Amino acid sequence: MIKKILITFSLLYLAAIWLAYLLQYLPVYIPIYVPGYISVLSAITFLMYAWDKRQAKRSSHKKVNRTPERTLQLLALFGGWPGALLAQQLLRHKSQKRRFIVVLWLCILINVGAVGSLLYYLV
Repeated sequence: MIKKILITFSLLYLAAIWLAYLLQYLPVYIPIYVPGYISVLSAITFLMYAWDKRQAKRSSHKKVNRTPERTLQLLALFGGWPGALLAQQLLRHKSQKRRFIVVLWLCILINVGAVGSLLYYLV
């Protein structure tokens, strides 16, 4: 149930940003690079989670380089959080570590708050 909610939340956020751009629903002009940036960064974040998951599986029998948690969290903070949530749920990676999840949600709240504040002050 929660898995479906988180996946839906991520996809709705991406869809809302693209719809706001395409329909120019907001009274302020949204340049193409805003939804493009968020979509590309989300895809990169998803791929970084997939890479780290792959490396985690390989690390059980040999030493491999993993993606630092700080890198994954910074990607989420700067706008890649929809990809992070999708990867967490679909790949089941970093979905059990309570500390990581708390920091990820703080990053999401900060990012959404910053985007909301920016739109509020631009309108």
